Amino acid sequence: MAEEGGPNGDPAAGRSGGARNAGGHGHDHTHAHGHHGHAGHDHGGPGHTHVPEVGSGNRRRVLAAALLTGGFMLAEVVGGLLTGSLALIADAGHMLTDTVSLGLAYVAYRMADRPATQRLTYGFDRLQIVVAYTNGLTIFLIALWILAEAVRRFLVPSEVLGGPMLAVAAIGLLVNIAAFAILHGGDRRSLNLRGALLHVMGDLLGSVAAIAAAAIILLTGWMPADPLLSLLVAVLLLRSAWVLLRDSGLILLEGVPPETDRDAVVADLVRETGGVRDVHHMHVWSLDGRQQLATLHARLDPGAEPDRVIAALKRRLQQAHGIQHATIEVEQGACADTAGPLRRNAGAHP
Repeated sequence: MAEEGGPNGDPAAGRSGGARNAGGHGHDHTHAHGHHGHAGHDHGGPGHTHVPEVGSGNRRRVLAAALLTGGFMLAEVVGGLLTGSLALIADAGHMLTDTVSLGLAYVAYRMADRPATQRLTYGFDRLQIVVAYTNGLTIFLIALWILAEAVRRFLVPSEVLGGPMLAVAAIGLLVNIAAFAILHGGDRRSLNLRGALLHVMGDLLGSVAAIAAAAIILLTGWMPADPLLSLLVAVLLLRSAWVLLRDSGLILLEGVPPETDRDAVVADLVRETGGVRDVHHMHVWSLDGRQQLATLHARLDPGAEPDRVIAALKRRLQQAHGIQHATIEVEQGACADTAGPLRRNAGAHP
């Protein structure tokens, strides 16, 4: 039976790649015990990459936003302490986390450009998802802190200087709009960039809330406006954090991408690819939120040419389903990985 690449790497690269990569790239279609539809890919070779190089435009945007956010964060810390505003202090704390998170996002983009290694056969692309997940966690924790502090401010009201608060918040709004505009022009299919956008959007909402709270305090003298609007921002941040954690967590767990119906893909491959009797043991996952990968077993009709079927399956996966990289194991008889009789419905296997 052919070796099968899995979601965590391609065993062919680990077992045979070490010996073969020294002499050249890629591996044969035909193995001693079967066929492996993975020609032209060298997972272990330093020059291999699964996805196009991450655009330098995203890197530059994230770096610019980090510098802009970090520069104003210091001014907002001072303003929040001088005015006694929770909205400004919360936004300053968020901007501090944003500066760190945007810096990490920049590092993740730089690391994604590094070539794959013998041990990290898929390269460093998934580091972007780790950073996105971390960003989601930090947003969630910040929102919880704002909620707790807002409740405390309701119970023990404190004096807020509306005029200075309004001035600092207005400047912060302009800075955040500039940072958001810089990031918004990037590739938003990247979860890493989406995480950075969510951070800056949270800052922008914080500035709007601080402006509104300052205006209410100046016009009416009602101090609870400060924690009240901070509470609203916290709720919005919690929702954003949940979406980011859900999407990046699914990728880290190597789940089927939301836009892909695995069982429908299986049915389509059997229906549209000549010589294929059965498709099973199919796994579909995403490396970085943009590029989809798959492994599957295909049982062939008698007399079908394995190499031709493999090429047809890869072509169908790419053109009809957007799955750019597939490892395919073809079988002429019973599947060695299935204890019972073969079933046409691949959904029975995880």
